[in-house]
Amino acid sequence: MSVELLINVTPSETRVAQIENGMLQELHLERQSTTGIVGNIYLGKVSRVLPGMQAAFVDIGMEKAAFLHASDIITYDDENDQITPHSSNTRDIIELVREGQKIIVQVVKDPLGTKGARLTTDITLPSRYLVFMPDAKHVGVSQRIENEQERRRLKGIVEHHYEEGQGGFIVRTAAEGANADELAQDAVFLKKLWQKIIKKKKKTRNQAVLYEDLSLAFRIIRDFIANELERVRIDSKLMFGELTAFTDEFSPDITKKLEYYPGERPIFDMFDVESEIKRALDKKVELKSGGYLIIDQTEAMTTIDVNTGAFVGHRSLEDTIFNTNSEATQAIARQLRLRNLGGIIIIDFIDMESEDHRRRVLHSLELALGKDRAKTNINGFSALGLVEMTRKRTRESLEHVLCGACPACKGRGYVKTVETVCAELLREIVRVNRAYDADQFVVYASTAVAESLLNDEYHNLAELEVFIGKQIKVKTEPMYNQDQFDVVMM
Repeated sequence: MSVELLINVTPSETRVAQIENGMLQELHLERQSTTGIVGNIYLGKVSRVLPGMQAAFVDIGMEKAAFLHASDIITYDDENDQITPHSSNTRDIIELVREGQKIIVQVVKDPLGTKGARLTTDITLPSRYLVFMPDAKHVGVSQRIENEQERRRLKGIVEHHYEEGQGGFIVRTAAEGANADELAQDAVFLKKLWQKIIKKKKKTRNQAVLYEDLSLAFRIIRDFIANELERVRIDSKLMFGELTAFTDEFSPDITKKLEYYPGERPIFDMFDVESEIKRALDKKVELKSGGYLIIDQTEAMTTIDVNTGAFVGHRSLEDTIFNTNSEATQAIARQLRLRNLGGIIIIDFIDMESEDHRRRVLHSLELALGKDRAKTNINGFSALGLVEMTRKRTRESLEHVLCGACPACKGRGYVKTVETVCAELLREIVRVNRAYDADQFVVYASTAVAESLLNDEYHNLAELEVFIGKQIKVKTEPMYNQDQFDVVMM
């Protein structure tokens, strides 16, 4: 698999596009004004403890208080080798924290919509090959490294740097094949970094940030496995120099893959990324066969509807449906990554009578999602024939980052028809006439509504004038939305 990163840098934002086999698969965006805070470590103050929710609100110096659930206050098991250990028997929140208490927390989810950031006390500091966990008492190895001999080798090397009571380590997937010197360098670096954080905590009295994670471009490079990466193109000479210095120190094998792109044509236009981003904001996704997907993102969940569209097949209806569904699994997996859709996801495949077909479609979906770095969980077909799945969400979706609510419809996705607005307007005139004494009325409405009142709705308007015994004038207000109007008494 050919993987290429394109990094577009402007003074206001940095964008990273991940291209796999010539197709855009992921887009990461970071703006100077709204930089994400996932991975940042804060000294926070517990502002409220909510026993009924088994959670606490923590002030970390931001506009909205952050959320800390009891399950995110971690107590490590010495024998646990998992990357993210959780206690099966969560203690009561009252036993864990108290109001006014100052605690070190790390952000695991950015503020999303009206919700504040999600926190954990399970502090993790990542480097190229290792993750340092100050409260852990073990050395673990990523489960993605399947070779048992390599797991033992890596664990043996890192254990030399483990000191009782000084924190534990997790060996990352990228460490596969790394030598002892490289791992030792990472271990020493992470320990020094944690000591700096502790020193800063001792000097800090109020809520404040103790550690900020790397910016987007550096974070992407750090987390990438070198042997997966074919090329990294950067259109900023300054960023190219900074990334080169960074990789020389932390990942020399990636340095030779960095390329400066000096072309006059924008790098995202050169590789057709801009048009792909535009298509990623559409509800409809066309399939090569002629079928299509409809993707709806709501507050509670994301729904995906699969349709045959223009695809008529060649043999039977059942084969046509199966082939469309199978093709849709690849498109769905790509769209989830590209749009960064998370939370609950409901997929409405075209109904299949064959149990074998349903099983094969599910298997195809699992394989397609195997390339996704975000954790996914597929629950199979429900009683209604819907596939229920979840995808871990840590950042805002592409739609929420790039788009806002429509000023005309206020995010509803629709506006009232001209006929509906005309009826409302006529009722409003009757209401105002009964409440106040006026000689005549002037109606200000949008172009479409004003034209309808003077043409299609003219008879209704004339009858209302006779009914109330007063003149009604209609004036066009071009700046008004379709369902916006004003009734003025004269």
